[in-house]
Amino acid sequence: MPYIVQGDSAEVRMGNYARLNFDYDYPYGLNLDPKSDFHESLRSKIWQRASNSRKEISKRFPSWNEIDQVLTTYIPLSDKEKRIKDKDSRKPVSIIFPYSYSNLESLLTYMSLAFFQDPIFQYEGVEDSDTLGAMLMELVIRLHCIKTKVPLALHTIFRDAFSYGVGIGMPGWVRRYGKIPVRSKIVTESELGTSEQEDIHFVDGLVFEGNDLSNIDPYLWLPDPSVSSDRIQDGEFIGWIDRDNYMNLLSEESNSGGDVFNVKYLRGKTDKRSSLATDESLREIRHGGTSKSMRQGMTSTTNPVDVINLYVTLIPKEWNLGDGEYPEKWFFRLAADDVVITCQKANYYHGMYPVAVASPEYDGYSITPIGRLEVLYGLQGVLDWLFNSHVANVRKAINDMLIVDPYLVNINDLKDPEPGKLIRLRRPAWGHGVDKVVQQLGVTDITRLNIADSAYITQWMDRISGADQSMAGIIRQTGPERLTRGEFQGTRSSAISRLQRIAMLIGYQFMQDIGTMFAVHTQQYMTKETFVKITGRYEDQLKSIFGPEATRAPVSPLDLAISYDLIVRDGSIPGGNFSEAWLQLFQTIGSTPELLAQFDITRIFMYIAQQLGAKNVEDFKRNVNRIQPTQMSDEQVVREAERGNIVPTEEI
Repeated sequence: MPYIVQGDSAEVRMGNYARLNFDYDYPYGLNLDPKSDFHESLRSKIWQRASNSRKEISKRFPSWNEIDQVLTTYIPLSDKEKRIKDKDSRKPVSIIFPYSYSNLESLLTYMSLAFFQDPIFQYEGVEDSDTLGAMLMELVIRLHCIKTKVPLALHTIFRDAFSYGVGIGMPGWVRRYGKIPVRSKIVTESELGTSEQEDIHFVDGLVFEGNDLSNIDPYLWLPDPSVSSDRIQDGEFIGWIDRDNYMNLLSEESNSGGDVFNVKYLRGKTDKRSSLATDESLREIRHGGTSKSMRQGMTSTTNPVDVINLYVTLIPKEWNLGDGEYPEKWFFRLAADDVVITCQKANYYHGMYPVAVASPEYDGYSITPIGRLEVLYGLQGVLDWLFNSHVANVRKAINDMLIVDPYLVNINDLKDPEPGKLIRLRRPAWGHGVDKVVQQLGVTDITRLNIADSAYITQWMDRISGADQSMAGIIRQTGPERLTRGEFQGTRSSAISRLQRIAMLIGYQFMQDIGTMFAVHTQQYMTKETFVKITGRYEDQLKSIFGPEATRAPVSPLDLAISYDLIVRDGSIPGGNFSEAWLQLFQTIGSTPELLAQFDITRIFMYIAQQLGAKNVEDFKRNVNRIQPTQMSDEQVVREAERGNIVPTEEI
C-alpha cells in the first residue's frame, strides 16, 4: 500500500514562522527564509524526490523484516506457548534455528579476510614522478582507516549487503579538535647565573583530520528508483535520512561558517521527526526497540530531529539557484520535513555522489536486488518447521497421557505431580489388584526423522549460499569412510572460488569507488603535515629515500599532488589459493643455481610465509645497512691488529 503523506499547506506552514525572524546570511544571495516562496518551492522539490524514493524502497520492507526476524533467532510466542513458559520456563518452545545466521557468519568471515588486509587500499603512481607520492598516499589513507575504524563500517555494509541485498556506505572527511601539547623553555636568571627549564602546555588545535566511512541504514536510504543498484552514480539524485537532535544541529550551525542555517526555526516545532522515517526495522524485536524507536519514545526528555539529506543533479537556472544551464550537483538538507538547513554546491573533485553501494546479488536492473539470505528464507522456514514440530511432539510425549477409571482410583492423588507420590484406590477396587486401574496411552513419535531431514536441508543451504561447512571450520562427519585430503582440499577450493567471485564484485562495485573518493578527499581537504609509519610493501623503497634508520616519514599536502591508480583487490584471502606445490618449487629453485639466478628466492619465501598465515614477515628481515659481525681466525686477528684495522674493545 503506498504511503499517504498529509502535511500542512504552504500558507499554514509559512504562518507558523510569521512571528519568528532570525538574522541569517544565506549562501549565494538566496532567500532561504522559511517564510519565503522560494524556500517553499525548494522544500517541495526536495520532499517530492524523497517521498517518491521512499515509496519505492518501502516495497522491500516486508521481506527485510522477515530477514530481521531470522537473524534475531526469535519467534513471538503464541498464547499456548506463553502459558507453557509461564508454567515452566525450562520447557522449549518454537525458535528460529540459527542456520541462516551461521551462513552469514561464514560469508562475513571471508569478506573480512579478503578486504581487511593491511593496507585496505593500495595505490601506485601513474608516472615515475608520482611513485613516491603514491607510496605516501597509501600510508596516509592506511592511517586514516585505523584512526576512524573504517573496518567496523565495512563489516556493517557487508552484513547489509548479504541480508538486504544492498550495503550503503558514505565516505566523509572528519576533523577532530582538542588540546595539543606544546613544549617550551623557561629561562630564569638569578645571581647564580642563567638556568633553563623545559615546560609543557596545551593549546587548542586540530588533533586529527582524515577520511572516515559511515554506513547508511537501508531502511533510511533514498535512492533514485530509475537506476539499478550498481549504477547509482547515473541517477538524478541520491539521499538518506539522518536521526539527530536539536542541540547537535545548533552546534553544527555555529561551527559551519554559514553552511548550516535556519536551525533556530525548529525550536518552536513540537514534533521534529520525519514522516518518511518511521521505524520499520524488526532487528531488535526481542530485546526492546531499536535506537530509532527509543528516540521517538523519549520526546519528553530529548529533542530528536530527522534530517533528509539529498544530493541532486540539477540545472541551476531551472531551480532558481543561479544562471547555469548545464547540470550541476547540489546538496540539500531538510530538517523535520519542513525547514531547509543546507543548500550548497557539491564541489567534490571526483565529481561523484559521495555514496557507494555493495550489491553482490545485483541483476543489473533492480535498485534493491534480493539478498543472499532472502534466497535461503524458504529453506530456513522448512528447517524451523522440522525442528519445532519435533520439539513440540517430544514436549507432548514426555507428559503422562493416562487412561484411568475414576470410579476405581482417587483422581486427586493421581494429579499430584511430585515424585514418590502415594495413589490411593477407591473402596470398590480394594482387593482386585491395580493392573487395570490406570493404563499409559501408547505414543508414536512421527517426527523422529525430522532431525535427520533437517541435516539434509542444511546441506542444501550450504550449497546455495556458498558458505561450505569447511569455510565454517566444520569437517564433514557423514559417511562411514574417512574424509580424504584431496576431497577436503578440492571442496574448500571450490567454496573459496565461489566466495572470491562475490568479493570481486564487491571490490568493483564498492571498494573501488570508496578508495577513489578517499584519495581525492585527501588531496582536496588535507591541510596539515602528518607523519606516517614506514611499513608494508613500500618499506624498502621509502627507507632508501628517508634513510635506513627512518621509521616514520613526514607527508605534506604538496607531496600528494600526484596522479595515481587504485589497485582493486581480487577478492582472494591469504592462503585461499595456496598450494603446497610452492614449497616444492621453493626447494627446487633454492637447489638449482640456474633458477636461483633468475628468481628472487627471498620474495618467494615471503609469499609462502604470508600465504601460510604470517602477517609480519618484514619484521624478521635482516637490516642490510646494519654492520654485521665478522668471524676471523686467530692469525687473521693478529695480522689485522698489526695493520691497525682492529683494536681491542677495552681500548675503544
